[in-house]
Amino acid sequence: MPETLNVAVAGYAFMGRIHTAGWAQAAKFFGTPARVTHVIGRNRKNTQAFADAFGIPNVLADWRDAVADPDIHVVDVCTPGDSHVDIAIGALEAGKHVLCEKPLANSVAGAERMVAAAEAASARGVRSMAGFSYRRTPALAYAKRLVDEGRIGEIRHIRAVYLQDWIADPEFPLVWRLDKDAAGSGALGDIGAHIIDLATFLTGQRLTGLTGITETFVKTRPKLAEQTGGLTARGSEERGEVTVDDAAVWVGRTDGGALATFEATRFAAGRKNAMRIELNGSKGSLAFDFERMNELEFLDFTEPAVESGFRRILVTEPEHPYVGAWWPAGHGLGYEHTFTHEVKDFTDAIVEGRAPEPSFADGLAVQKILAAIEDSRGDWVTL
Repeated sequence: MPETLNVAVAGYAFMGRIHTAGWAQAAKFFGTPARVTHVIGRNRKNTQAFADAFGIPNVLADWRDAVADPDIHVVDVCTPGDSHVDIAIGALEAGKHVLCEKPLANSVAGAERMVAAAEAASARGVRSMAGFSYRRTPALAYAKRLVDEGRIGEIRHIRAVYLQDWIADPEFPLVWRLDKDAAGSGALGDIGAHIIDLATFLTGQRLTGLTGITETFVKTRPKLAEQTGGLTARGSEERGEVTVDDAAVWVGRTDGGALATFEATRFAAGRKNAMRIELNGSKGSLAFDFERMNELEFLDFTEPAVESGFRRILVTEPEHPYVGAWWPAGHGLGYEHTFTHEVKDFTDAIVEGRAPEPSFADGLAVQKILAAIEDSRGDWVTL
């Protein structure tokens, strides 16, 4: 392995920016032996501006050039879902390690091809990881530790929602996330994928069956005139069809016997990034809300009723997962730190020669659940 891993980031928008910042911070705070040396984007002007802002020396217009470059060791895929399959497989076959944003692909078939390529590459020591960044939130990583230690006992309920409102305005324009060909699905895949993965990550349980429904509340929107930011845009006078869901709701059972309920929507007025999950067990409960990401609620149900109640754990002590590399206790972390932890863990796995988590196979498992929800239309689907 080279002394320093050279990383090519595919994409310069919202995810490209946060991933690039993550690589830089991981090197500074965790000593991660990796650096972003290339950025890939089809719009030369915008890609160059991004490279200048982040001090990236090389700009590429075609991901194939990164795959063919022997000096590039890692490809970080931050593009819309319709390009994930080709970029990831091409990079893996060329011997590049791959970090790919979620959802893994726009279809189960595409994700299966990526898993096959990842498994073949793994036999050659080439690593791959699906980018479910919320696993690296210190409070959620600590919640998993409590679950694994048996602190809440046998899990009976998984209750997860992801609430946003960024397209609640019916005049918000048709960005790529509202186009099924580019995004695969809407709120379901974009944010629902996160709570599916988190439920599995925290509990170790998988859904064995489900029923779900989706809804598109606003059927047409102004066509895109200009993308002005990560989740902001300006529309034109012409309107086009919305081809993805605005919201999804599903319930299911797990292989551990728990009942699970989920909701993902971009129409929860006033909710900006309310990714919430609660676990209820025989010995206690855990609750988390990303809008208060440095806090975890924990209930020990074995305590006497007269003194029992949810306690607020401020997850900022150096003993908490990841936190020791950052600030003094109580100072808190933010959204961007989850990506720093993600690339740190990914690079550690590469250096140590082990398979990183979550794997592409884990991403495929999520993809199958997304497809089952879309196919359900209110009927029960066995997984």
